[in-house]
Amino acid sequence: MKVTIVGAGNVGATCADVISYRGIASEVVLLDIKEGFAEGKALDIMQCATNTGFNTKVSGVTNDYSKTAGSDVVVITSGIPRKPGMTREELIGINAGIVKTVAENVLKYSPDTIIVVVSNPMDTMTYLALKSTGLPKNRIIGMGGALDSSRFRTYLSLALDKPANDISAMVIGGHGDTTMIPLTRLASYNGIPVTQFLSEEVLQKVAADTMVGGATLTGLLGTSAWYAPGASVAYLVDSILNDQKKMIACSVFVEGEYGQNDICIGVPCIIGKNGVEEILAIDLNDQEKALFTKSADAVRSMNDALKSILV
Repeated sequence: MKVTIVGAGNVGATCADVISYRGIASEVVLLDIKEGFAEGKALDIMQCATNTGFNTKVSGVTNDYSKTAGSDVVVITSGIPRKPGMTREELIGINAGIVKTVAENVLKYSPDTIIVVVSNPMDTMTYLALKSTGLPKNRIIGMGGALDSSRFRTYLSLALDKPANDISAMVIGGHGDTTMIPLTRLASYNGIPVTQFLSEEVLQKVAADTMVGGATLTGLLGTSAWYAPGASVAYLVDSILNDQKKMIACSVFVEGEYGQNDICIGVPCIIGKNGVEEILAIDLNDQEKALFTKSADAVRSMNDALKSILV
């Protein structure tokens, strides 16, 4: 199985590293426009093989898409990262052209690939990739919900003082500081609702911390986070390549699901060898439905900025 990661920055390189040492793919190609950058990252990762015991072949290339031929999955991380004080929405004008060009280039050599979009604003970039390529909707996936849900589970684990891996929790809606919806009502600790352990006040704080989780790290680091985003992409790629059919919140194209149409937004999906194999229906309460509608309206308004690009 072959995976190409376009963009060898912090997120892309971390994704390649996790995929390699976990043996998710037999081959990983890192591609970047900066001369020698992807090659250096790939060589650095390969020099970990004898110490960590992986056998994945990792190579780097400067802007030569022919080396990506036959990729089963292509991950797009290209674009500028957020800087302190910058919203994901402000990235639209810069990153849209990059994502569109990358998607078109990878499809020349891997026409049957599944594309995973990481570039921000992620819901809008996922929608752009879908509309500009004309691929079936199951083959374009935005990874934001996987990351947001991971952050949600982390904050719940800190509040509960229990292992994050014992907690089941999901974030739906747009991948933005004001548009994501942590489903506190449905979160559980080993099958027991967390509402039995945590007060409403604590749960509201957990949800608020989750929503600004990316911005918090940007403020601390001076740039976007990369460990959790990279690992979240690898988690999603694993479910695709190994047909694991995991339920993962992903930004995908909806046609009537959750009362929405013609946008890409975070919803619970079954992810397998065909990409998005099913969108699951969660019985949301009235408050959650209202929040989802508000989130969808915000995502749709950002998509309006793509009209000139999609013409």
